[in-house]
Amino acid sequence: MIVDAHQHFWNLETVEYPWLTPASGVLYRTYAPEDLIPELRATGVDRTVLVQAADSRAETDAMLAHADAHPFIAGVVGWIDLTDPGEAAKALDRYRPHPKFVGVRHLIHDEPDPDWLVRDGVLESLGLLAAAGLAFDVVSLLPRHLDHVVTVAGRHPGLKLVVDHLSKPRIRDRAWEPWATKIAAAAAYPNVFAKVSGLVTEADHERWSVEDLRPYVEHAVACFGPERLMFGSDWPVALLAADYRTVLEAARALLGGAGAEQVFGATAARVYGLDQEIHPPS
Repeated sequence: MIVDAHQHFWNLETVEYPWLTPASGVLYRTYAPEDLIPELRATGVDRTVLVQAADSRAETDAMLAHADAHPFIAGVVGWIDLTDPGEAAKALDRYRPHPKFVGVRHLIHDEPDPDWLVRDGVLESLGLLAAAGLAFDVVSLLPRHLDHVVTVAGRHPGLKLVVDHLSKPRIRDRAWEPWATKIAAAAAYPNVFAKVSGLVTEADHERWSVEDLRPYVEHAVACFGPERLMFGSDWPVALLAADYRTVLEAARALLGGAGAEQVFGATAARVYGLDQEIHPPS
């Protein structure tokens, strides 16, 4: 089973996405399952994990509706209010019974407070996720976000933390530090995982190559091992730099050796507790 562990849908008419504006170019339109299904069929990807792109209940409800209608969506990483543990508990009571609600994410990189993830209320709510067996996806952008991953991983060793997009290394600038040291520090905790996703949009959109991505991916493999890495297309965001097939082919060129079965399916299935029955996109 091949799993794309990170993709999005959005409907500009039904859910508010503050970060999406006409300046977003090709992204500024509605993207729905019928747009992705031909790509999945053409590339042989069997299942996906649908990830939130707005911090709202409306977004989570819309994603779960897509998952109900389309068996190829194996799991949903939704949103709940983590700032208030009481509200977080109520939201978990509402969403946890859904068999495809597998994790939570908050757009921490859009928060004015760079230390949002380690607020007392948020840390307490993350403990509720751990108790519920849910994963937490971390959209880390600043170096201190990875410092906070270390803090949370130590505070909640039972919480599965998933670092999205390898924490967005600055590939376009060929920057290495402090990213390399900080991603290694996060990887030292066995409950921390990472997605090889979103890298083409961190490179030069017009002139990137697989070789531009290679040092960052090889470092991630050295730090996490394939058993704690998972492939994600980051579609449709990736369209800023490449189409779906090109993103997948780049990942296969970088990760197609030993451990490929983990990266392209088994890790995501284990971390998110996915139903491993294959449902061809239709």
